[in-house]
Amino acid sequence: MQQPDNPDRRKLLKTAAAVSAAAALTACGQGGQSAQTASLPEGKAAADCSGNGSHSQTSYDCYGVHQAGITTPHQTFGILCAFDVTVSDISQLINYFRTLTARIEFLTKGGELVDGDDKLPPAGSGLLGKIVPPDGLTVTVSVGASLFDARFGLGGKKPKHLQEMKDFPNDKLQKEWCDGDIGIQICAFSPETCQNALRDIIKNTAKYAITRWSLDGWLPKAEPGAIASRNLLGFRDGTANPDVSKPEIADQVLWTGVASNSLDEPAWTKNGSYQAIRIIRHFVEFWDRTPLQEQQAIFGREKYSGAPLGMKKEGDIPDYAKDPEGKAIPTDSHIRLGNPRDPEFMKKHLLFRRPFNYSMGLAKSGQLDVGLILVMYQANLADGFIFVQNRLNLEPLEEYISPFGGGYFFTLPGVEKGGFLGQTVFRRPLYRQADLQCGGNRFITAVFPIRSCPHALARQAAAPHPARRHAQRNSGARKLSFAENHV
Repeated sequence: MQQPDNPDRRKLLKTAAAVSAAAALTACGQGGQSAQTASLPEGKAAADCSGNGSHSQTSYDCYGVHQAGITTPHQTFGILCAFDVTVSDISQLINYFRTLTARIEFLTKGGELVDGDDKLPPAGSGLLGKIVPPDGLTVTVSVGASLFDARFGLGGKKPKHLQEMKDFPNDKLQKEWCDGDIGIQICAFSPETCQNALRDIIKNTAKYAITRWSLDGWLPKAEPGAIASRNLLGFRDGTANPDVSKPEIADQVLWTGVASNSLDEPAWTKNGSYQAIRIIRHFVEFWDRTPLQEQQAIFGREKYSGAPLGMKKEGDIPDYAKDPEGKAIPTDSHIRLGNPRDPEFMKKHLLFRRPFNYSMGLAKSGQLDVGLILVMYQANLADGFIFVQNRLNLEPLEEYISPFGGGYFFTLPGVEKGGFLGQTVFRRPLYRQADLQCGGNRFITAVFPIRSCPHALARQAAAPHPARRHAQRNSGARKLSFAENHV
């Protein structure tokens, strides 16, 4: 026989349900928002945590003046990877960027996969089902120094400071983990969305490029009220980041061709940004046996509150002029070397950090193979990361870390819908002027109209232009080169 409900029992169950609901909201950042969800636009944070555990419908537009994934609120999961281009024809390189742009548009907007003949491979991985949700995905595309070698005739367009990464004193860079023709940063609200995007890109661009290296990362949940999440050494990473959500700050820190220290770059780079990636192993077993006092002196911050030593809050700004001998914050601490906060540094040398932690299981030594994927953006690579890292060389923290991979890349400017990423690299002027020589004497200047189609350009190069016929009749004439920057 059914027993009547006990009123006290019903009250207890209701209370338990209310507590559980509150805990769930807090875990999703609704009661005490994390550093990541708190910065999402109104209504977006809630989309990241639905009651049935489905993926978010939050979508970041992949078109615009700048690429998404830099000033976008920091997603919890990411993949950093690099590719080597396998084609040697510039028209095929352009096709690569067109294909890549199209796939990014589909993946970031979301949509339905449409399969054809079931005897052929499916349209997608199926990892997210037939309907691909946007899930806060951003895909940020950059180019490496090697893309500007002799293969495509782009050498004259290489960004001024773009170079392959060289070892700093504490580095042990491994070639297989460094550099690449193309660098891609994939970020989303879930690891499976990142993996799905990577597999989609690899599948659809396989005839143009192959993967050089790839590493998955994640961002720990920050405590309520914290400015930054913690790295695997237990300290908050990114507390002193410039607030690039403010356009006037982003213009001076991030955007090449806009910031005052980056106006001497090639015109096509405007509204792009230099990207520096450092893959840094952390020797966490050694670190965990280090006294707390020493750990805090190495970083210059309280471990738990994140406050500069001698201060109370994470966001407090140290005044080093009042502590010239480093009695409160050691002069060789990480925060003091990395940002001395003097006027010249604040004007010229700031950079924006967008890090992830990584774990690759166990190293051959039997120790944990874990660490940091440090991603940094700046308008001028020499004034940004390279300058700051030279200040950090031989800091006490180096005893506990070992950088082994990464690279320098240039993040392409954004593009409007209908265009493709990288098109400003290949764009040529409306007219090209060429001085012709005959017998060592310059005697004529020819102006040739430029067409946008590679095939039309090839036909134009072969056409018997009057100026060319005249030059070819003279043994001393030099050939005109039309093999540059097709679009």
